[in-house]
Amino acid sequence: MRILGIDPGTRRCGYGAVEWSSGRLHYLECGVIEPPRTAPLAARLAELSQELREVISELAPAVVAVEDLFHGIDARAALTLGHARGVALAAVGLADLAVHAYPPATVKRSVAGYGRAGKEQMAEVVRVLLAMKRRPASDAADALAVAICHAHHTGKRP
Repeated sequence: MRILGIDPGTRRCGYGAVEWSSGRLHYLECGVIEPPRTAPLAARLAELSQELREVISELAPAVVAVEDLFHGIDARAALTLGHARGVALAAVGLADLAVHAYPPATVKRSVAGYGRAGKEQMAEVVRVLLAMKRRPASDAADALAVAICHAHHTGKRP
């Protein structure tokens, strides 16, 4: 089963794909979509939508997992993040794929065993779990962690 993880953001949106086969998770691809910071929000969201649709088309996942909104951020940041998350969900919906959302603490507990793991710790755990030579960028690592979390929650624990 191919799982695409998405860590939504209007400035940096991470994505990462893993394949579950032969009783293991295998790393496929990851990256970060970075619309121009100076572009208006609508233009950044449009670019995010287009690039996510291309990623979904290229990687052909069976399912998508996204990081959910987290508590403790201010209302304006939550609203902006919600826009990016909505665009990601729309891209997934256009591809007619199932989507599953996981709160950041659940992702961290599932992957690192600790719900308050830091970004660097998460990136290193993801690198080790997926036998990657280099640690992925933090947003891409977060997206891969969401994909790994989904694999754990489907009962197909690596």
